Amino acid sequence: MQLHIKSFHELTVSELYEILRVRSAVFVVEQNCIYLDPDGIDERSLHVYLEENGKILAYLRMFKTDSECSTIQIGRVLTVIRRKGYGMEVLRKAMEAAEGLAGIKKLYLEAQCYAIGFYEKAGFRVVSEPFFEDGIPHVKMIKDFTQQDS
Repeated sequence: MQLHIKSFHELTVSELYEILRVRSAVFVVEQNCIYLDPDGIDERSLHVYLEENGKILAYLRMFKTDSECSTIQIGRVLTVIRRKGYGMEVLRKAMEAAEGLAGIKKLYLEAQCYAIGFYEKAGFRVVSEPFFEDGIPHVKMIKDFTQQDS
């Protein structure tokens, strides 16, 4: 297995195809949620993924938010094979990369409610009431780099 962090322009056509394929399989098909996945954010994102033999096992993307230049947003977090720690491995790698970027003070994500515990294990905290995104309950969560983890 290999862990990668690549900008959009560093991705090969095959890597990009596999990313879009697996995101569609998880978020559109598995979760029965019709939405346009290619949303114009991928081009300005870093893509963090764990792959083996050209197949993605876990993935996320991260990008600076439009509203706060000191915040990195994480999204499209997925694992293909669950309960193996692959998701946490990718999340921790993304957190390390974000913390190393100049001026970044916090991470932000919108978690599906069932995954709150997963993100809390990584030091995120809930900062909103539940809301619906594409028919699925979510909450906003942040992790401040300026505070110590508990």
